[in-house]
Amino acid sequence: MGVVGHKNAGKTTLTAALVAELVRRGLRVSTLKHTHHAVDLEVPGTDTHRHRMAGAQQVVLATDRRLTLMEEAEAPDIAHLLTRLAPCDVVLAEGWKAGRHPRIEVWRPETERAPLARTDPTILAVAATGDPEVTQPVLDLNDVGRIADWLCSN
Repeated sequence: MGVVGHKNAGKTTLTAALVAELVRRGLRVSTLKHTHHAVDLEVPGTDTHRHRMAGAQQVVLATDRRLTLMEEAEAPDIAHLLTRLAPCDVVLAEGWKAGRHPRIEVWRPETERAPLARTDPTILAVAATGDPEVTQPVLDLNDVGRIADWLCSN
């Protein structure tokens, strides 16, 4: 399920709250996060950075408790990213406004922007703090349990 919305609408806050609620219910949850910002997670000069700069397609950094996989990929889409995840019950994909995957929009009147759902019928519901005036179901953004119920039923 995608989580979309305008900047500062609360996408990350809702995504994190849904992860916690779904994990509390015993589900295995993974997330995908899209950003338009230029992000490099490595410090130049570190071993893994040197591996990648030398041309490695994938670099895995492993500790005793965690691993990070860095992979060179040109504009990876959700379908590709899903192939990289371990089996789980729910995947929440935050930030992909475009696509054919099911999505829920986070909307607040304070953003002073019209809901995306008004012009995008592939958005299945809107989690809002006000009345977004859309045809899709509207869920109370402050009721994470109900949003999780809705998500689990779709």
